[in-house]
Amino acid sequence: MVVVHLVCWVGVVNAETIADEAVRKKQLLNKEWLFTKDTSKAAWQKIGLPHCWNIADVMDDAPGYYRGAGWYKRILPTVEKGKKQFIYFDGANQETTVWINGKKTGYHAGGYTRFSFDITAALKESGSNEILVKVDNSYNPAIPPLTADFTFFGGLYRNVYLVSTDAVHIDMNNYASNGVYIKTPEVSKQKAVVEVQGSFVNETAETRKLQVETTVYDSTGKVVTRTLSKQTAQPHTTFDFHHKGLTISNPALWSPEHPALYTITTRLYNARTHEVLDEVHNTAGMRWFSFSADSGFYINGTPCKLIGASRHQDYEGMGNGVPAAIQVKDVEMIKSMGCNFLRVAHYPQDPVILETCDRLGLLASVEIPVVNTISTTDSFTNNCLQMQTEMIRQNFNHPSVVIWAYMNEVFLRPPFKDSTINKRAYDSSVTALARKLEALTRKEDPTRYTMIANHGDFRRYDTTQLTTIPMIVGWNLYNGWYNSVMEDFSAFMDKHHRELPGKPVIISEYGADADPRIRSFKPERFDKSVEYTTLFHQYYLCEMVKRPFVAGAAVWNLADFNSETREETMPHMNNKGLLTYNRIAKDPYYYYKAALVNTPFVKIASSYWWQRSGIADTDTATVCTQPLEVATNLTETELFINGKSLGKVAAVKNMCSWKAAFVNGDNIIRAVGVKEGVVCEDTLVVQFRVQPRSLQSPSVPFTQLNLQMGSRRTYLDEQTGEVWLPDQPYKPGAWGYTGGTIFNVKNGRQAYGTDKAISGTDNDPIYQTQQTGIEKYRLDAPKGNYLLTLHFAELQGENAVALPYNLDTSVQQPTFQNRIFDVAVNGKPILENLDIAAQYGRATAVVQAFRVTVTGNEGIELLFKAKSGQPILNALQLKKLN
Repeated sequence: MVVVHLVCWVGVVNAETIADEAVRKKQLLNKEWLFTKDTSKAAWQKIGLPHCWNIADVMDDAPGYYRGAGWYKRILPTVEKGKKQFIYFDGANQETTVWINGKKTGYHAGGYTRFSFDITAALKESGSNEILVKVDNSYNPAIPPLTADFTFFGGLYRNVYLVSTDAVHIDMNNYASNGVYIKTPEVSKQKAVVEVQGSFVNETAETRKLQVETTVYDSTGKVVTRTLSKQTAQPHTTFDFHHKGLTISNPALWSPEHPALYTITTRLYNARTHEVLDEVHNTAGMRWFSFSADSGFYINGTPCKLIGASRHQDYEGMGNGVPAAIQVKDVEMIKSMGCNFLRVAHYPQDPVILETCDRLGLLASVEIPVVNTISTTDSFTNNCLQMQTEMIRQNFNHPSVVIWAYMNEVFLRPPFKDSTINKRAYDSSVTALARKLEALTRKEDPTRYTMIANHGDFRRYDTTQLTTIPMIVGWNLYNGWYNSVMEDFSAFMDKHHRELPGKPVIISEYGADADPRIRSFKPERFDKSVEYTTLFHQYYLCEMVKRPFVAGAAVWNLADFNSETREETMPHMNNKGLLTYNRIAKDPYYYYKAALVNTPFVKIASSYWWQRSGIADTDTATVCTQPLEVATNLTETELFINGKSLGKVAAVKNMCSWKAAFVNGDNIIRAVGVKEGVVCEDTLVVQFRVQPRSLQSPSVPFTQLNLQMGSRRTYLDEQTGEVWLPDQPYKPGAWGYTGGTIFNVKNGRQAYGTDKAISGTDNDPIYQTQQTGIEKYRLDAPKGNYLLTLHFAELQGENAVALPYNLDTSVQQPTFQNRIFDVAVNGKPILENLDIAAQYGRATAVVQAFRVTVTGNEGIELLFKAKSGQPILNALQLKKLN
């Protein structure tokens, strides 16, 4: 068994909220900016920060999005004479150049770490000062990430602020860190020893006699310990200080359950006048931790299974320009779910993320964006090393951080042709870069752990030593989603423990897409249903809990996020989130909460599915019976629908299930559980449309029917509230198709349909399935006037290569065959010589609507006549008109 013991570190608070204005002035510069993409035109627009220019173009039907330069300018606030002035950027993607009054003052490469410039020399002593910032998110082979399953949003998308200091100040030129580093070489329940070190700069022409003071305060503001040192600083020099031996007796230990924080203040004094020249505040957490290859993770000597999620930073309608309050809410939702771990992926994020982790008690892993592939150039390597240094120094003091990571799935799609020589050269380059990043990380911070996250090609990563170089191996596993079956996940974990017995392991990613609009009573792989994804997470969590050697796991992902190149049921989105893009919880979120929280919890899991539809149980019935689930950590719960109890059901894997009889209209659902005399309950109102089993049924009058051809799932159009049901073969008195087969892609990963994006619609799933070779469609509708709407999309296409993120092989689609056909309704032609591909294009939504009158018992019958190829139908709507 390998166990490495680490000491604790401390966290940086937002200096803007705590700094003494008389000592160090920090001004937020988020307002009064002008922005343009084209400086040759007078097209500057007023904007505020955070700002992102890729919001609309990453969601449209056109492939690609703007990757180029964006320009920002504003007038700086009046600055105090005699002070040093520094401009700080919390993040800009991805190359940033700054000019002050036309003078170039700085350049930074990398879109996710902070950076700063000394702008003092460029400022005018009188009059206004203009700052001009060029941000460029163009592809650059020297700057990671090169490719990834997320969008490289452009913009000045985090805070910008101006910091004014005395000419004698804490070092401001240390990778945009706060210049003070705090560690605790010894922590126990009885005692914690604190060390504080950093640098100060004397930028005057005089020798200065200074005092450096470190003070530790507890959570109540009481001074716990203090030390003072004296130093003589020569003109224009940088000098170091190191305070050792600060002791705290019986410290309040930091842990996920009790995230106790101390405040450590470092002050620089004029030794003669005792004037405070500069000061920095940090928060500190006293704790120690370790990882074991046999028994997992420990904090303060106590075993602790790390369970949490990864997080991307973008948000619906904002791209990466997300306000701090929303980012804090993300971390709060992870904590509320019962988690204790956040994988900050795949890049360092806004400072408020780790600040909130410190405050709430979430342990964290942070990584640089070396994703999918690398460039084998010196410039790429140097930028990686620069980013790793920036990440560590900027986040060095956070007690939440326990892991520094630096690669993710770098062998997923290597950029070489099928050449053994090229493959070996690339593999050697990856290994060499990993060794350099590992050595740098160990030197910068010899106490935290290191990790590389690998996809499931065990042998490839093992033979290239990426399983031996880092201290922890992370595996991104999607067994039962992208490949194979769920049970292979358990086998993979056991293989790691068997073949790498001395290496701690974290399941750094796992998940399955859940389009919240798609539901299924018979969930299956790649149907994108919430039900399949819930089953997936139940299996994975239970299997990891069984294995103590698995130190932790991070669900991929906390929330749905933008990935412009994706197609699938919701184009441009990765739907593996436990939350939607605008942070509405899906069923799996409630499953985790039921499995992880300690306080009594009952939640109707289908809360997002509050608009439902289904076919009546019998020809004369007025109800439709469907499954309904409740997530809970109680042993049993009772369910009521419209005041009637459906009985108590024992929880299985934190879920209870009933068959609920829904009536037309509003249905009041109530779930109740009791623990130790305390009642815990949840309610939900479900709007249900009962469809008559027979269209002639007097019990349930027919009004509207929405049907998906070739589908086995239910779909909700969120804009209209219409629920689309799977189609069926024709049944007398009802409806259905005659002839044809369900469309599916040859060698495709899903059992039916396609996940190719459909142009001209936001309801892609309606068009992604079809009945191919259909001969007839009949609806035995009673007499009356109807609106009949037919939906088509040509799904045939050329061979397509799977995108890298899919972790599977090439997907072959059928060779395109010309398709021309006619459609008639009750013997009357309504569409003639319909050639969808020629007239509308492939993978494009086509809608044809017709008024139909039924005068007797003839119903509505559609006949499809092939002229070339096979007729198709993707979806059908029938609505009775008044």
